Amino acid sequence: MDNEIIIRSGSKQVDIALLEEGKLTELHSEDHDISFAVGDLYLGKVKKLVPGLNAAFVDVGYEKDAFLHYHDLGPSVRSLLKFVKNTQSGKQHNSLFNNFDFEEEIHKDGKIDKVLQSGQNILVQIAKEPISTKGPRISSEISLAGRYIVLVPFSNRISVSQKIRNREEKDRLRRLIQSIKPKGFGVIIRTVAQDKKVAELDEDMTNLLKKWDMTFKAIKKENPPTRVLGELDRATAILRDIFNDSYKSIITDDEALYLEVRNYLSRIAPEKEDIVQLYYSKVPIFEKFGIERQKKILFGKSVSMSKGAYLIIEHTEALHVVDVNSGNRANSKESQENNALEVNLISATEIARQLRLRDMGGIIVVDFIDLHTAENKRKLFDHLKEQMKDDRAKHKILPPSKFGLIQITRQRVRPETNIKTREPNPDGEGEVEAPILIIDEIKTSVDRIIAKGKHSGITINTHPFVAAYLTQGFPSVRFKWFLETKKWIKILPRDAYQYLNYQIFDGDGERIKI
Repeated sequence: MDNEIIIRSGSKQVDIALLEEGKLTELHSEDHDISFAVGDLYLGKVKKLVPGLNAAFVDVGYEKDAFLHYHDLGPSVRSLLKFVKNTQSGKQHNSLFNNFDFEEEIHKDGKIDKVLQSGQNILVQIAKEPISTKGPRISSEISLAGRYIVLVPFSNRISVSQKIRNREEKDRLRRLIQSIKPKGFGVIIRTVAQDKKVAELDEDMTNLLKKWDMTFKAIKKENPPTRVLGELDRATAILRDIFNDSYKSIITDDEALYLEVRNYLSRIAPEKEDIVQLYYSKVPIFEKFGIERQKKILFGKSVSMSKGAYLIIEHTEALHVVDVNSGNRANSKESQENNALEVNLISATEIARQLRLRDMGGIIVVDFIDLHTAENKRKLFDHLKEQMKDDRAKHKILPPSKFGLIQITRQRVRPETNIKTREPNPDGEGEVEAPILIIDEIKTSVDRIIAKGKHSGITINTHPFVAAYLTQGFPSVRFKWFLETKKWIKILPRDAYQYLNYQIFDGDGERIKI
């Protein structure tokens, strides 16, 4: 699989697109002045304890206090509080724990007012960015993510990614980490650490300990609320988390980002440094790689798929609903059950992609086409799980219910990606889907007609605005179709047509049913 990362830099934000075989699978945006990003460390002050919720509200500098639940304190929170207090009073002289006396761990079912006090300074990490009217969700169980390992202060536990299956490799990695980690630090060994040498792991450990030392120095001199350690910028963080041998190119239109990404790759994968390219062209980078077009098509309420099937995606305050439709697809040679299974499998693949692309979180309910056999329901369930295995967000998929519904819960740590795909209606009030969606639908219909090879001529009747979009400019959309299909398509504007309506006729003037 050939994957690409396309990075576009603007005056206000950086946009990162992940392409798999040319298809857009993830889209991330980062404001240049972003704060309260997932992973950032803040020195906060406890403002209010709420025993009824077993939680506290902490001032981290956001307009609304951050929410800290008892279960997010972490078992070693008393040691963390002591470390912060000793550091600010000058009793703690360095960031290591060689001479630090750890406190007893808290009970998992304890009460927050037995652990925290109002006005207390506490080191916290952003676990969930501010969404809608809510402030950040935070944790005091600190972790620092590197390329191969995650460093966990105030712990001694070593754990290995479950995706590493080989028991001998797990034991080897545990022994290596045990030999290089300092006292008082736990380590989570990431999947990409498999088969890595001790020198690479040690370098990653050293870098993370430097970050912890930076945090210690910031706590020593700063007063709450303040950010004491920022996560990597989004582009570098994505590289850290997802980069592997399947990525054949990383392309950016910004020279500073080009140098930054190239420098980062030179540290984590020197042999891949040359895949970073600086984009030079008057054509915008997202236009060149078809990302703008895919955004218009993929972020609408309706998402078209192959063989005429489509999804309807609705958003509510409580959950997301996805409805699977077979559209005008029919196959008389196959049974209705087999048709339904095929459409459902196509839809499951697209749904897994849409969840990543839109970064949808919370509860997602999918209404698949009814299946009657237990075997087919199992096939659908297993296929959806397989398609979502590369999703980095924590998720859980429940088997189909009696009504054919599949429920998914997916971790939401930042606001959902939402791109406007509707434009003012040129015929009157309200909004309609952007023209590119109509063009794509027409193109799909034309391709299907040409593939059948039954019609000598093709004429499209459509709204004048759409007709102009298809025929104006050089090369026009119609001319591009001609180069691709070797068929010249006649396009006639019709004033009586609605903006979204079109009809296709053959050379004899007979309407072609699609």
